[in-house]
Amino acid sequence: MKKLVLALAVGAVTISSVQAKTPSVDEMWRIIQSQQAEIEALKDAAAARDNRLSVTVERLDMTADVVDQVSSDNKVAAKSKTTLGGYGELHYNNLEKQSDGSKKEEIDFHRFVLFVNHEFNDTTRLFSELELEHSIAGDGKPGEIELEQAYIEHDYAANHQFKAGLFLIPVGIMNETHEPNTFYGVERNPVEKNIIPTTWWEGGAALTGRFGEGFSYDAALTSGLGIDAQAGKYKVRDGRQKVSKAKANALAYTGRMKYTGVKGLELGLTAQYQEDIYQNELSSEVDATLLEAHIAWRMEGFGLRALYAQWDINSAINDIKDGADKQKGWYVEPSYKFSESWGVFARYSDWDNLAGSSSQTGMDQYDIGVNFWLNPQVVFKLDLQKQAHAGDDSSKEYNGFNLGMGYSF
Repeated sequence: MKKLVLALAVGAVTISSVQAKTPSVDEMWRIIQSQQAEIEALKDAAAARDNRLSVTVERLDMTADVVDQVSSDNKVAAKSKTTLGGYGELHYNNLEKQSDGSKKEEIDFHRFVLFVNHEFNDTTRLFSELELEHSIAGDGKPGEIELEQAYIEHDYAANHQFKAGLFLIPVGIMNETHEPNTFYGVERNPVEKNIIPTTWWEGGAALTGRFGEGFSYDAALTSGLGIDAQAGKYKVRDGRQKVSKAKANALAYTGRMKYTGVKGLELGLTAQYQEDIYQNELSSEVDATLLEAHIAWRMEGFGLRALYAQWDINSAINDIKDGADKQKGWYVEPSYKFSESWGVFARYSDWDNLAGSSSQTGMDQYDIGVNFWLNPQVVFKLDLQKQAHAGDDSSKEYNGFNLGMGYSF
């Protein structure tokens, strides 16, 4: 009996507890509303997160686009560069004329040159060179302003270029490379000056290129010399028209082959034919052929330059000056560079603008000197010179010394 009463009591308590925990309808509605609000909040949070992610992705895409554009612009900028360069040289000459002992003592800022070059893209570029000679130019002034280069070069094939405009003739050692830190001696050597004649430029078009192991070529069609017959001129140097309203009745054809396949060695051979170096000023055409060959070699400290050049001109030029139908010259220049800063040289030069004459008309010049490079692009120079005329005409002989400084960049 007692066990039955106890069981009934426990059951009653249990039922009462269960009934106490069961919510009413109103309580159930409030619970459902609360849970729905939590669900909506979770949905909003997820949507906001997705929106932020979308915005982030969009911004990343925009950043990538900007990076691509900047990269593209940088590539274009890298391909389209304008560069500035140049060179200059100051000379002091202290020379004595052997015929009468008179002296040439002068200091001259001989050349101030600026290069402005522009690369339009990977295949097309501009080269230009503007020069002021002797510091001051103008009416009655000793100097002049000259445009020595202004041409467009285009790569029409791998290792092959076409150029058109005003450019230096591909001949000799110094005509294309004459920055003062690249050669020995204060003044440019008299053979390339008087026979080639450096510095020499014309207007026209040319093909250049490289092939094989160290071979290159140049082929040019340009304006030619225009010697003044009325003034009795005959030297090839007097015929440089400098592309200043240059007469173009007769053109010039130039070809050069060069070999640089051995380190430190350059071998060059140039031939040029001109139809009429007087540009139809005489009753008959005076055609001319130039042949030039040279070697430039450097092995460790030792250097050697040697060059030969000769003009063969129609004999009609002898009506103006006897012997002018042959104009030739040569020089040899050994040198030794002790260090990056110091170098010495000796040079023998022989030239004659009247070599076709039976008379002794040639000139010899001996030079010895030293170069000091403050750095590879800045140089100071000293040299001694002694001249001798083959016919003992001492009025053409100047002996003495020269000092100079130069730079390029």
